[in-house]
Amino acid sequence: MEPQEPVGIYVHIPFCAAICNYCNFNRGLHDDGLRRRYVDALVTDIRGSADPTIAADTIFFGGGTPSLLAPSELERIIQACRDSFDLDPDAEITVEANPESSSGDTLDGFRAAGANRLSFGVQSFRDEELRRLGRLHSSQTAREAVRRARSAGFNNLSLDLMMWLPGQSTAQWLASVDALIDQQPDHASLYLLEIYPNAPLRDEMARAGWSVAPDDDAAEMYLEGLARLDRAGFEQYEISNVARPASRRSRHNLKYWQEGEWLGFGCGAHATFRGERWRTLSATADYIDRVNAGQDVRLDRRTLGAEERVEEALFMGLRLTDGLDLNHLHGRYGIDIWARYGQDLASYVTAGLLLHEPGRRLALTRDGMLLANDVMSVFIGGPVR
Repeated sequence: MEPQEPVGIYVHIPFCAAICNYCNFNRGLHDDGLRRRYVDALVTDIRGSADPTIAADTIFFGGGTPSLLAPSELERIIQACRDSFDLDPDAEITVEANPESSSGDTLDGFRAAGANRLSFGVQSFRDEELRRLGRLHSSQTAREAVRRARSAGFNNLSLDLMMWLPGQSTAQWLASVDALIDQQPDHASLYLLEIYPNAPLRDEMARAGWSVAPDDDAAEMYLEGLARLDRAGFEQYEISNVARPASRRSRHNLKYWQEGEWLGFGCGAHATFRGERWRTLSATADYIDRVNAGQDVRLDRRTLGAEERVEEALFMGLRLTDGLDLNHLHGRYGIDIWARYGQDLASYVTAGLLLHEPGRRLALTRDGMLLANDVMSVFIGGPVR
């Protein structure tokens, strides 16, 4: 039996000081009393799931806004993970943070609690764009947060930016990319804004007459933004992510893209572990009540079928610049990927969107990443042979 790879631990913190007008995540407005009860329930839930035979090497606090936690609360949750699982002493422990809720004392406390990686949701270095997104921080607040993070001892710092914002030109986007480079983070994530049907931003755009740039401009934003990051010494390793150096790649997120496993705690968290997948109920108050009553908070537990595992391995692995290791996939699933899908993929290779190294590798080119969904759709829905 092959030794099990260490799992990741995802912890969801659902509280926000304000609700951004584009957000579709599981979150609600911050309330001190509710947050304290939620942390108590989280710790109880984690300890109730204890299994010292499970090795873990990452913890990721997502949200919501995890930086609204008190450092003592973060420490309690991390300690519960250490006590409940075989956590690597050098585990990557990430906290998503907003600049306005990241005071010097808070970041010092997070570092002392055991966090060693910060991911700041900057989204833009232009104040007008931040206001349009309903963000509470300014570009200057973001710069000050980076400085405080470095002072607190964080040497693994990631910054998020969003492109294709309402009213945003290519030049304005690239100004934010240049500003990010000036901050010298270790990692950066570049996301395309998705405007969900029920997002308040959609109505605001209609009232204000804002529109997003044409698709061709969005492609230019993506390609030129990455080119500037290339020149600044960053290395792209996934469609939306770059790191400098390679050791600063997100070890936790790589589990999602490389067929890894993770446990999820907190309302709305998902988990994939030992061939099964489940989610945790979404409502914060219900989660607290059910944990306190000793009731199960996991829903929709199911065994992953062979077809689903193969499809996910293909379309998640293709997000990485390294692409798909064809030999590995053949050994793991007994499938010759090119023999099965090559007829449908050949046109993408001819168009320069997909790189095929026979018997070795299948990877999107950077131009191909602009049409990743089209390429990946080839892998969906076919029977496993």
